[in-house]
Amino acid sequence: MKQVLLLSILAILCSCDDGNLFIETIDFDSVDIQTCESTVTTESTIFFKINDDEALILTLQNGVLRNEVSEGEIESTIPGQSQLVYRIFSDQVSNSYFCDAVPPIDPMVTEEIEAESGSIFVSTVALDAESFEHTIRLDNVSFVTGTDERITDLRINEFGTVTTN
Repeated sequence: MKQVLLLSILAILCSCDDGNLFIETIDFDSVDIQTCESTVTTESTIFFKINDDEALILTLQNGVLRNEVSEGEIESTIPGQSQLVYRIFSDQVSNSYFCDAVPPIDPMVTEEIEAESGSIFVSTVALDAESFEHTIRLDNVSFVTGTDERITDLRINEFGTVTTN
């Protein structure tokens, strides 16, 4: 009886898998969009969102931001024209990680996942004769981890709004 109990406990302990990192949700909807530039221009292409020890980095294709009212939405595909990267860090990250000429050593990137498909849509409205507001929206974004696990709970539909002059 003791041997059966010992074998059962050993089998249970060996079957547990606590070594993998499982990402269930990517949630950046309530986080503000940031950039390293003091003033966003139509030449700006890198935007990011930071949520404690996570970051979502968007690299827009050139020419998507335009100082003119858009007829509908301008589409840019992922990964062909634009890129979207999700990173997990070893500790809380700040914008200095992205904006300093020499990035700090800490925190370190523990996981990096590039979006393998999706679309970015940008719509532009005029605020006045010189200012334009660009709303950046994500659609059908698909992240697949290095272990071929698809992240299905994406709460990142609206990336954010930026204003150019």
